[in-house]
Amino acid sequence: MLTASGMQKRFGARRVLRGLDLTVEDGEVVLLQGENGAGKSTLLRILATLDRADSGEAEVDGFPLGDGVEVRSRIGFTGHRPGFYGELSGRENLALWAQLHQLPEHGTNIDAILERVGLKSFSNDRTGIYSRGMLQRLALARAALHRPTTLLLDEPFAALDGDGRELLRTLIAEWRADNRAVLVVAHGSRLAADRTLVLADGVVA
Repeated sequence: MLTASGMQKRFGARRVLRGLDLTVEDGEVVLLQGENGAGKSTLLRILATLDRADSGEAEVDGFPLGDGVEVRSRIGFTGHRPGFYGELSGRENLALWAQLHQLPEHGTNIDAILERVGLKSFSNDRTGIYSRGMLQRLALARAALHRPTTLLLDEPFAALDGDGRELLRTLIAEWRADNRAVLVVAHGSRLAADRTLVLADGVVA
């Protein structure tokens, strides 16, 4: 499971998180909503170990966020910026990610997940020529490649067409059935979540 308690984050004089508490159980899909600037993306970046809270604690599968490799291996994350190397192909970008996570026999899994997200026929094309929707599909593949126990998805429906949105809903349902914890920031996604939480004034309202 994913737990966070007393999370605080300030940017200059603005307090974004004010002692936030949050729990996502294994096999649970939680939808996080809130106004623009409420701190949703900041929270996900902190939980993904891409940013640090000023204070508070969080754990994934019992490992605190400060445990580096141990905790990162359990987290799959998609953010606003895909962050792929444009001169590399889709397959090469995923292979690099697999090497960073020291995944054994990652080639077969890469082909399977590229096919799963509908990019198999584009796998050898440079990602620099991918459309925004294709990059989003590749980001979903990368997030799931190392079979994390916790998925953190920040506006994952953005740039996806109708087929892509339906694919994402199916993937989330599969992750839930596989007993993974899924925390999603999304607006108007028609996502079948177990719970919907609202972030307001730096806490879960």
